[in-house]
Amino acid sequence: MPDVDGFDEFYRGSRQRLLGFVYALTGDRGEAQDAVQEAYVRAWQRWSTISAYDDPEAWVRVVASRIAVSRWRSLRSRARAYLRHGATETVPGPGTDTVAVVAALRRLPEEQRVAIALYYLVGMPVAEVARETAAPVGTVKARLSRGRTALAGLLAVSDLEEATDA
Repeated sequence: MPDVDGFDEFYRGSRQRLLGFVYALTGDRGEAQDAVQEAYVRAWQRWSTISAYDDPEAWVRVVASRIAVSRWRSLRSRARAYLRHGATETVPGPGTDTVAVVAALRRLPEEQRVAIALYYLVGMPVAEVARETAAPVGTVKARLSRGRTALAGLLAVSDLEEATDA
């Protein structure tokens, strides 16, 4: 069992110094917080060994700075790739029909929504949907039928509402 109290005391006593150090390295408080948090997670996982070190804070400081530098290099590599290859194509937003269908799906019970998504969006046969959801084939068929009926009603209501708003 790890020394929880010892780690807690170590954390409370060193977190501000380490955060200040990594913040000075990165210039970004959010990145610094992420790197320091990851370093403390790694320290906790190895606390039985690290707690015996002469200066456990030095170990966490080195790990946090390496994490921060690694993230900086990753961002730099992505920026270079962006400059080399240009921006990715923008993906158009969903159409009004898609938004209406998704809104209607959200109003269905979860079992019907899952069955419809697996059957229509993923393209699974009914037997596979049954296996995936751990439900009998007949139950899946009933969920699909009820879901289609409910969707038809919900979509008809939203079409009617749009027609009256116009």
